[in-house]
Amino acid sequence: MSYQLALERRKALKSKLRNRERVFGGWVSYPDPGITETFAKAGFDFIAIDMEHTTISLAEARQIITSCHAEGVTCLPRPVSHNNDIIKPLLEAGADGMIIQMVETAEEVRRLIDITKFPPNGKRSYGVNRAHGYGFDFDDYITDWNDSSSLILQVESIKGVDNIDSLVAFDEVDGVMVGPYDISGSLGVPGQTNHPLVREAARKVVEACARAGKSVCTQIANVTPEAVDDAFAQGYTYVILGSDLFVLTNWARQTAAVVNQFRKA
Repeated sequence: MSYQLALERRKALKSKLRNRERVFGGWVSYPDPGITETFAKAGFDFIAIDMEHTTISLAEARQIITSCHAEGVTCLPRPVSHNNDIIKPLLEAGADGMIIQMVETAEEVRRLIDITKFPPNGKRSYGVNRAHGYGFDFDDYITDWNDSSSLILQVESIKGVDNIDSLVAFDEVDGVMVGPYDISGSLGVPGQTNHPLVREAARKVVEACARAGKSVCTQIANVTPEAVDDAFAQGYTYVILGSDLFVLTNWARQTAAVVNQFRKA
């Protein structure tokens, strides 16, 4: 994908997020780039890489980013931590932005902006790698990056929920992703993502994002038109549809049921 096309795709995603338009994301948890290439055929606005709950390495993430770009899709990794040692290599590898897990305070947001944005917005250092076309696109990249890249915060604890207004007060924040599993754990009802306390916490985030003009997202494990419609009805403006892990797990469960049925026959 040429630099100009990559820039257009980044800008298109950011514009949709900024305008609270409907956005559809994919999610990969396995390192094989063939899975990413297959998912990219589905017409997603972006594909996220889960590096928090998987063993995907930086080298494998670079291959996934490259596969996304080869198919003309933007790529937003979710690194395992807020550490610049993880985030910087992903940016240099050509990531189009970041989804940052477990953000709870305004101070954390400020540090994340410093890591992900060039001066004057942040303090990202200048270098040359794949993101810059190995030098061929350096000037354009460093000029365009701040206004084209996307920064998405995951709010997935009650502390983050309580601080949501301060988290979304930063102009550099393009969207929020609600993490119901971790919210349920922080509320003492782990795994009960439909518990009234969890739904109320999510509602607070959705309403705060609406007030601030920020996009807000949830992930749908079992993708059906009814589930997507319900998410939008709750006020979410974009959704992440399943994941490769969920797809394979659901297939394995269905296949196991068939196998067991014939074993008992």
